[in-house]
Amino acid sequence: MKNIGALFDLDGVLIDSESEYTKIWSEVHRRFPTDTVDLPKKIKGMTLDNIIRTYFSALDGKEEQRLRDTLHQLENQMTYEWLPGAEDFVEWLIKEDIPRALVTSSNNEKMQHLREQLPQLEKMMTTVVTADKITKSKPDPEGYLLAAKLLGLKPEHCVVFEDSLQGVKAGKASGAYVIGVAGTLPAETIAPYCDVVVDSLTDLNRDDLINTLLMR
Repeated sequence: MKNIGALFDLDGVLIDSESEYTKIWSEVHRRFPTDTVDLPKKIKGMTLDNIIRTYFSALDGKEEQRLRDTLHQLENQMTYEWLPGAEDFVEWLIKEDIPRALVTSSNNEKMQHLREQLPQLEKMMTTVVTADKITKSKPDPEGYLLAAKLLGLKPEHCVVFEDSLQGVKAGKASGAYVIGVAGTLPAETIAPYCDVVVDSLTDLNRDDLINTLLMR
C-alpha cells in the first residue's frame, strides 16, 4: 500500500517524553526567566530555534549558548520509552508496506541521544524530517509537506499523528488526515484540528484507517 503514508510526531506520540520535557523546560525557564506564563506548555511542537526567537530574544549570544548547553545537558539525562501501542503499530505498518515518516521538532543532538537509547526507532521509518531540515516550525505545515514529498505521496493521502496543539494545526494545514493522541493535552483541546482523537495508538481501528485513507 505504497500510495498512502503515515507521518508521526515523536514526543507524546511514539515516545513517552512529554512529562520529562515539561520538567526540563521548567528548569530552563527558572534559570533563564521570562515573563511568559506556562512556557513549557506553550512551546510544545516548536523547534528550539523558534522557541529562542519567540521567548528568549532578549538573551545575548553568550546567554543564548548557555541556554542551549543547559538544555542539551538536561536532555542527555532523559530516558526514552515507547508509548503504549506505538511500536506494535509501526511494526504493523512495516508489514503492510505502508511508508512511514518521522516529523519532529527535535534537532540532530537530540536525535543522536534517541539513537543511543532506541536505535531501532529511526530505522523503522522510511524517512525522517528533523528541525534541521525545515525553516518554519509547527504550526506551519512545512515539515509534513516535506515528509509527504519525500515519501512520493500527496499530503491528503497521508495520516498525521500528533499530540500538541501546534502539531495538529500543522497536520490539518498540510491537508492530511489528522489523528490526535490525547495525553499531552486534553482531547477537547486538540479535537477541533483533528479528524479523530484517541488516547493511544492502541485504540486505532487499523482497517477503518486504511479504508479512510484509500478513499481520500
